[in-house]
Amino acid sequence: MFEVQEKPRLVEHAYLLSIIQREEERDEAESLLQELEELVSNLGIKILKKYVVRTRKTFPGHLVGKGKLEEIVNEVGDLKCDVIVFDNEISPSQQRNWEKESKVLVIDRHEIILDVFAERARTKEASLQVRLARLEYSLPRLRRAWTHLGRQRGGGVTQRGEGEAQIELDQRMLRDKISSTKKEILQVSTRRETSRKKRHRIPLPTIALVGYTNAGKSTLLNAMSGSSVLSADKLFATLDPTSRKLTLPSGRMVILTDTVGFIRKLPHRLVDAFRATLEETLVADLLLHVVDLANPQFEEHMDTTLAVLRELGAKEKKILTVFNKVDLVHPDTARVHARMIDSEAKFVSSQEKLGIIQLSKAIDTILQGEYKLSNYLIPHDEYSLVARMRKEGCLRVEEVCDDGVRVEGTPQGRLLHELQKYSEK
Repeated sequence: MFEVQEKPRLVEHAYLLSIIQREEERDEAESLLQELEELVSNLGIKILKKYVVRTRKTFPGHLVGKGKLEEIVNEVGDLKCDVIVFDNEISPSQQRNWEKESKVLVIDRHEIILDVFAERARTKEASLQVRLARLEYSLPRLRRAWTHLGRQRGGGVTQRGEGEAQIELDQRMLRDKISSTKKEILQVSTRRETSRKKRHRIPLPTIALVGYTNAGKSTLLNAMSGSSVLSADKLFATLDPTSRKLTLPSGRMVILTDTVGFIRKLPHRLVDAFRATLEETLVADLLLHVVDLANPQFEEHMDTTLAVLRELGAKEKKILTVFNKVDLVHPDTARVHARMIDSEAKFVSSQEKLGIIQLSKAIDTILQGEYKLSNYLIPHDEYSLVARMRKEGCLRVEEVCDDGVRVEGTPQGRLLHELQKYSEK
C-alpha cells in the first residue's frame, strides 16, 4: 500500500542548481539560490556547491545540453553530493531523467518549501494544509516510485503490467486521501470561522501583519503587544496565525494577528492550501506590510507580498508599509530610498523597539478615519453601556455629569444601535 509520509532524513550534502536562458537573469538567479541555500540549510542539509547555468536553447529532457549534464553529474559525484536541488520547477519526467543520470535524489524548490513547512507546522490546521499540498505535489510523481516494476509484457492498452496496475491503484488511493484531507480542512476552517465570529461579537478592529518571510513580523507582534510569540532569524519560523490584543495610545483596543510569510516562487498549491490561514488578511481592517529594510532584495520581496495579496483578493485593503530592522542599515541611504517607494511608510526596529510608539499612533490615526467618533449622554442607571464601551475598546472620553455620563467614542454593531437614543448631535 502506497503512503505519502514524511521524507526520511537520508540526504546530507546538496548541490544547488539554477538554469537561466538570459544573462540579465543571473543576478536574480543568484539571489534566489542564496534564499534556496537558507531553506535547504534549515532542513539540516549542508550545501557543497551553488551553480547558475546559462543555456542558449530549451532542452525539455534535462533543461541543459548533454555536455553540461555530464559536467554537472561528474561534479556531483566528485563532491559526493546525495541530492541535487533545482531552483527551477522541474517536471516529473525531468526529475526521473536527472535521477537516472546522476544516481542521486533530485528535487526542486517547491519540494524543499513543502519540507520546511511540514517541519514547522504546529497546529492541526497547518499540518492538514501541508499534507494536502504534499499529496497534490506527489500525485504526478508516483511513477518515479514504481520505475523498478515497469511493464511486464508487451501488448495494447488493455494489457498492462503489474507496475501500471500498481500506479493506478496508488493514484486512486492518493486522490481519496486528497479528498478526505480537503474535507478535514473545511471542518477546521468552519471552526476557525466560528471562533472569528465569537471574537467579532466584541467588534474590535483587526490588524494583520503580512510580509515576506523573515521580515520580522513575529518580533513586531511581540514588541507592540508585549507577548512572547516564537520569533527566529530563519525562513517560515511561524506558520500558524497568532492573535494578540493591543491597546493603542488613544486607548482603543485592537486585535493584532501574525500570519505566515510569503516567498518568491511560492508554490500555488501552498497558496491554495493555506488560504484558510491567510483568510485573516481578508477580514482585517488594516494590513501592516512588514519589510526587512536590511535585505538587499527588499523591493522584490515587497512585490512578491503584494502579488500574493492580490491573488488572495486582499488588494483593496488599507495597507500601511512598515520598514523594519532600521538599526541594521545606514539611515541616510536606505531610508531615503524607502521613502521614495512609499512616502507614508513607518520605520521601526522590532528588535530594539525603535519607532513602535510612532507606528501605534499612525495606526490610531488610520482607524480614527475608519470609525466615526460620536458623543453620547448616558443616564446613570445605564452605566453598563459605558462599561461595554470600555470593554470593546471604543471609549475615548468619559465625564461624569449631574444628569448622566458624557462619553465620546467609536462604538460599532449592536452597541452603536443601543446608544443611538443617547446621541448628542
